[in-house]
Amino acid sequence: MRYQEDVSAMVTMTSSATEKVQDFIQEHGVEGEAGLRLAVLPGGCSGFQYGLNIEDGPEADDEVLDVNGVKVFMDAFSTQYLEGVEIDYVTSMMGQGFTFQNPKASGGCGCGSSFTV
Repeated sequence: MRYQEDVSAMVTMTSSATEKVQDFIQEHGVEGEAGLRLAVLPGGCSGFQYGLNIEDGPEADDEVLDVNGVKVFMDAFSTQYLEGVEIDYVTSMMGQGFTFQNPKASGGCGCGSSFTV
């Protein structure tokens, strides 16, 4: 596990995303090393999709980031695609959910949760 505190260029989260993740962590009743697993997974209509999950702690080979007080866990495969990504949580007439602004994505689809590099 590699732990980094200065990750300003790696991953950013808006205050609304940070609050929502902290709410999810509290709702799941996990404490201590709990955090957000941020992953890139094969699939989706554009080739890759984002994965988010609340986990009790990091895996041994994870990159561990502190983003606005939230621990973010990323595996080596995902890290290469997530540098510079901004995570937001939005609410609109169409629904609510996390959105991703990824400078490494060369394309995406209408759902907003899958991308191409």
